[in-house]
Amino acid sequence: MNNDAANRTPSRENLHGGGRVAVLALALLLTASPAVTHADAPLNYFLHAAGPAATPTMRLGWALAALVTVVALIVVVLLIGAIARRRSGAERDERHVHAEGGGMHWVWIGTAISSVALFAALAYVLVTLESVASPGREPTLTIAVTAYDWWWKIDYAGEPAVTTANEIHIPVGEPVKIQLKSADVIHAFWVPLLAGKTQTIPGVINEQWIQADRAGVYRGQCTQFCGAQHAHMAFEVIAEPRAQFDAWYASQAKPYAPVSAAVDVRAGAELFNERCAGCHAIRGTDANGAQAPDLTHLNTRRLIAAGTLPNTAQNQLDWIQHAQRIKPDSLMPSIALSATDAAALTAYLRTLQ
Repeated sequence: MNNDAANRTPSRENLHGGGRVAVLALALLLTASPAVTHADAPLNYFLHAAGPAATPTMRLGWALAALVTVVALIVVVLLIGAIARRRSGAERDERHVHAEGGGMHWVWIGTAISSVALFAALAYVLVTLESVASPGREPTLTIAVTAYDWWWKIDYAGEPAVTTANEIHIPVGEPVKIQLKSADVIHAFWVPLLAGKTQTIPGVINEQWIQADRAGVYRGQCTQFCGAQHAHMAFEVIAEPRAQFDAWYASQAKPYAPVSAAVDVRAGAELFNERCAGCHAIRGTDANGAQAPDLTHLNTRRLIAAGTLPNTAQNQLDWIQHAQRIKPDSLMPSIALSATDAAALTAYLRTLQ
């Protein structure tokens, strides 16, 4: 039950390239957000890399941080020296000042050094952008990711096609092409350990690629402010060996198969079709909504509500009944349920394996 939405006026800038090399000081402001490889770790894992699309960007970030630090230290030293001379009351005679050109030679030296440093940084940025623009070999998988307020739709272009939400599975050690779209406003797709940031813009398809060198769970986040629940628009990338990925894909491609004919399960299915099927889809049933996450294999996911809650039966029910308390302004309404209806709907949702 995760149809998150509301609309905001988007900005027009496209950070498809520049966003890959975000300024370190700004990124540090994000470290309080939820984050990567261990889903509870902070987003300061962007200081590390776990794939070839992220390593050059990480090195660039450290290089720019070092440059900024050196410049700041030089400025601080010069200011301290100037203050010390002024307080000591030291005065130079007029001839000495004129001989030094009024101190202007230091201005020219500083300008020259700064220009060289800035041009070197620019060259390094351009080289880095080129190195992460495309993988070294053809991607083995193409995934379309569509951003909504405030969740992510994941479409695999395989045969048969697979659709899921807020959770991307990829095989370890293989480059994966990501096609990025937006259904409403501008968002930004970022998996810190695997790649830089790329915006999703309405009417535009941007592309990036990711690759995980080791198995694990990598936290991703929207980093373009997109409305009230921007901070609760997360997702996970799960990298696993190819055999495990193939098994996962095969299971996800299957439609819903009833595993129980219990009375409460049937009652829950009827309630779902009545109250939820207009937005959500469950393949193999009459529920074919397209404006909210596909729930066919809901219980195979670790998290719900775009990374907001662990995927447990209690949290599923809490999300259904109190969505506007958990994610205010989302399009997922809080649905009042009697105790009997709650039990029936819970029983049905638990069959979505």
